[in-house]
Amino acid sequence: MARKALKLASWTGMALAASGFFLYSNKYLDPNDFGAVRVGRAVATTAVISYDYLTSLRSVPYGSEEYLQLLSKVHLRSARRLCELCCANRGTFIKVGQHLGALDYLLPEEYTSTLKVLHSQAPQSSMQEVRRVIREDLGKEIHDLFMSFDDTPLGAASLAQVHKAVLHDGRTVAVKVQHPKVQAQSSKDILLMEVLVLAVKQLFPEFEFMWLVDEAKKNLPLELDFLNEGRNAERVAQMLKHIDFLKVPRIYWELSTKRVLLMEFVDGGQVNDRDYMEKNKIDVNEVRLSSHGCGARDTGFVGAAHRGQISRHLGKIYSEMIFVNGFVHCDPHPGNVLVRKHPGTGRAEIVLLDHGLYQVLTEEFRLDYCHLWQSLIWTDMERVKKYSQRLGAGDLYPLFACMLTARSWDSVNRGISQAPVTATEDSEIRNNAANYLPEISQLLNHVPRQMLLIFKTNDLLRGIEAALGTRASASSFLNMSRCCIRALATHKKKSTCSSFRRAQISFSEAFNLWQINLHELILRVKGLKLASWILAFLCWLLPTPY
Repeated sequence: MARKALKLASWTGMALAASGFFLYSNKYLDPNDFGAVRVGRAVATTAVISYDYLTSLRSVPYGSEEYLQLLSKVHLRSARRLCELCCANRGTFIKVGQHLGALDYLLPEEYTSTLKVLHSQAPQSSMQEVRRVIREDLGKEIHDLFMSFDDTPLGAASLAQVHKAVLHDGRTVAVKVQHPKVQAQSSKDILLMEVLVLAVKQLFPEFEFMWLVDEAKKNLPLELDFLNEGRNAERVAQMLKHIDFLKVPRIYWELSTKRVLLMEFVDGGQVNDRDYMEKNKIDVNEVRLSSHGCGARDTGFVGAAHRGQISRHLGKIYSEMIFVNGFVHCDPHPGNVLVRKHPGTGRAEIVLLDHGLYQVLTEEFRLDYCHLWQSLIWTDMERVKKYSQRLGAGDLYPLFACMLTARSWDSVNRGISQAPVTATEDSEIRNNAANYLPEISQLLNHVPRQMLLIFKTNDLLRGIEAALGTRASASSFLNMSRCCIRALATHKKKSTCSSFRRAQISFSEAFNLWQINLHELILRVKGLKLASWILAFLCWLLPTPY
């Protein structure tokens, strides 16, 4: 009997091992699908990172040069471990890691630069999984729905991937398909993160990152509902229909579900892709340098002007969203912001993709935020303090203003539109993100939840500006100011029943906008004068032979 039992156990073990190997090799079985594996990996990584911080800095005097150098090394080691965890656990972990990687001026550079790679490390579902999701949600096979369907995705993100396809009526579409395992794993992953963040807080009371878990808990279910994304896309397209340089792809509702989204296919290059712009001769500003005497060519100077105009266009779009409408697209990383030449007019157009994550601002928050930016632009420090504190900054309002503008406190006091950001100042801001990490985490835990995604959006837009070789200029700040004036005037008109008072408000609004236009005109004239001096100097140095 014992021999038979042993023989049976051996054959059973071999059968199970062979089945496991077959399932694993055919990708039916993934170790990441097991909760114990995901939990164990996350707990082990958190423990190692915590131990590193506790032991590595213990014997070094706080604040010394040696301490700062050692802290940077610990940050880098920890960031790499966190990145490896996100890549291994995928899904929700990658999404949260991408969120952290976008906070350029709020977290130490070691973390943001390391976690940025997660935008290109997203998982990719197999065609077998894609077919299964489409079959389950739309009730038909791919060949029944599409004339052609590209197996290679155009791009893969943490929650989904996009394929190019052609419908039987000839329309070219983009098909966004959710990774099949994300829905089931997301709630468990968020619970796991919550437990781990609470555990870390016990070891390091000064670091408060519960805001990160709260945001994931609130936003992930919305991002996983593609019907919600479609509604957001239609709402923003209608809201900003007066902006002729913005394109939002049309949604095809008849073939869209919570896990499959069908939309108009719009080709274009990423907003930070300078080579694409030059290759496709995208003429954003329709500017041409004349060849008076010097034989100047339409080369790098115009390219820089184009990139600056793209940056200003993007600033206008987001100023309208934030200050005027209070409905904000919160994921403007380069993969979601494309530039293309309009097929009809030939002018440059910004294409906004991925509308899953939006922030809806309350009226009170939006108006306070308008007042705050007006105060920052016009250097009214008393009102900067007042409205920063109204937005939850308390005594940390100087740090809050620096985080919001990505400028030093000295620059904020001098006027953020008075001088451009220097490399020295940019480096100083990034270093301060590491030095003031406890204060920053405390501030992020106390400001309204709406502010968290605004911070992320601001930092992503600054990343695009940096990639384009531009940073917020006086012109972009003036565009923001215009939107603030319009938003505040609209609110005042709604709050009064007097026709005379409404007329007064309209006159004041028109006068303020006229002042801004005049100021901008003066700046442009000064710029043209300087440009003519430089051009004349170059002509004098390099006379054109006749």
